[in-house]
Amino acid sequence: MPNPSRRARKPLPPQKPRRTPNPALRRRLLMSALSLAFVMLTAGVFYRQVIQTEFLQREGEARYLRDAVIPARRGMITDRNGEPLAVSTPVETVWAEPRKLVEHLDRIPAIAQALDMDAAFLRDRIESNRDKGFLYVKRRVTFEEAQAVRAAIAQYKIEGLDFESEYRRFYPGAEVFAHVIGFTNIEDRGQEGLELAYDRVLKAEPGLQRVIRDGRRRTVQQVEQISPAHPGRDLVLSLDRRLQYLAYRELKAAVTEHKAKGGSLVVLDVATGEVLAMVNQPSFNPNSDRSGGSERRRNRALTDVMEPGSTLKPFVVAAALERGVITPASRFSTAPYSIGRNVVRDVHNYGTLDVTGIITKSSNVGSVKIAQKMSYEDLWSLYDRLGFGHPTGVGFPGESRGLLRHYSTWRPFEHATHSFGYGLSVTPLQLAQAYLVLAADGVKRPVTLFKRNSLMQTASAPEGVRLLSQETTRRLRAMMETVVSEQGTAKQAMIAGYRAAGKTGTAKKSAGKAGYASNRYQSVFAGFVPAGRPRFVMAVMIDEPGAGAYYGGVVAAPIFQKVMEGALRLFNVPPDDPEPSMMLAQHLQGNAP
Repeated sequence: MPNPSRRARKPLPPQKPRRTPNPALRRRLLMSALSLAFVMLTAGVFYRQVIQTEFLQREGEARYLRDAVIPARRGMITDRNGEPLAVSTPVETVWAEPRKLVEHLDRIPAIAQALDMDAAFLRDRIESNRDKGFLYVKRRVTFEEAQAVRAAIAQYKIEGLDFESEYRRFYPGAEVFAHVIGFTNIEDRGQEGLELAYDRVLKAEPGLQRVIRDGRRRTVQQVEQISPAHPGRDLVLSLDRRLQYLAYRELKAAVTEHKAKGGSLVVLDVATGEVLAMVNQPSFNPNSDRSGGSERRRNRALTDVMEPGSTLKPFVVAAALERGVITPASRFSTAPYSIGRNVVRDVHNYGTLDVTGIITKSSNVGSVKIAQKMSYEDLWSLYDRLGFGHPTGVGFPGESRGLLRHYSTWRPFEHATHSFGYGLSVTPLQLAQAYLVLAADGVKRPVTLFKRNSLMQTASAPEGVRLLSQETTRRLRAMMETVVSEQGTAKQAMIAGYRAAGKTGTAKKSAGKAGYASNRYQSVFAGFVPAGRPRFVMAVMIDEPGAGAYYGGVVAAPIFQKVMEGALRLFNVPPDDPEPSMMLAQHLQGNAP
């Protein structure tokens, strides 16, 4: 009997017959797929290797190839003996990658402290340039600052901060040469002085090279040089470093002693017209302190003008001697002299003086009477040929022309004032160049701030132009020797063992429409040594001495004596008066009666 719990099994459906595999079809499908893949791969390779080659190479190189600047040195400035006055030294500059550094703003104070910067200021700079990949943090840092930054990077594991090399201008002579040399800005471009005037000669042309850099901008390999670096050309100045220091020291001491507003001093070489020293007060340090404006930074010897006062009297005599209207023996009364409503008088009543006496005592009246023997044009012509009213041509930026009005505008009293140095204005360099004519036997030579036979000056000793005869200038130098004597106005300019010649000047300063100030003076002395055969010419001016004394023979002449004494020693000039008188020796020792 069948078991009711078991269900009857349903019959299985009939099975479809199994297809026999077709290997040929599979092979064709596989080969087609592989062929399509190969074609697509080949097309992709072709597209990238042939069509996109340049694009992909550029994109790849942009991630590791960089064009790096090759720093170049700015030209050096030296004195006539090769002593450096302006040099470029390699230094490091700190730069940052703000997009990396902005993620670690908490480390900004450490960086700021290392660079002696304000942390808030540095943070603001980083945040305001957060999308940039390069930013200067501080350029041309000191060695100590660079070491402190490296220590901060190592300690705080700072990323996005690195260094690059640059050049920094350094001036070994500091304030002693500041007015002549000038200085450069952060981009190493000249801003003042010769640095500005000859920037195109001194400036360097940086080179360019292609390098491979890693992700931290570190140079891994130098690939090629695109353009070479060209350093700037060096300049050799006519200045003598030793004499410049001596002149600066004595000028500064005199300005301090006499409580003056300022001063200028120029020393020239008679044979070549080279400027051996040029200093001013007040000064500044171009390495650090460039504040104070033009009052401290301008080269007063070239930019500031003065009325030369009695230092022009020798030229009045020279013009009259040349024209034969006087002889050295001519005599003139120096009593007060009226010209229209104006009266010309001397400090003292000297009575009747010959021409030498007029120079010795610096007589205004005598100088006026000599000038009146000539026409306006005669006097103006000599002044004009001496260079008054014209730039000297030294190529210094901001040089003043001075002022010399044409004689056609003169009136009788102006003709008179021009004979004792009022009514016209000159720079200290112009005055020194004029005295160079007297020292060089009447020949005017161009003055220069560059050493002869150097890059900027090819001639060793220019011939110059004759303005006065040799006889006239030698007579005049003999007269001017009496100024530097016990009888003259500049006895404090006497130099033991040497014959010195020169002329003092004490000019009141203009007060504008009110005329001349009664208590503001410029003390001047110009002269040369040795008097028989001059080697050096010097002009010195002290502006507004305020300690009581103001005469040129008391304020300016002692500076001449000290500086010229040093110059004669430095350049080994033999004495031309080997047996000075006892009076001179006593005077130099401070025991003269």
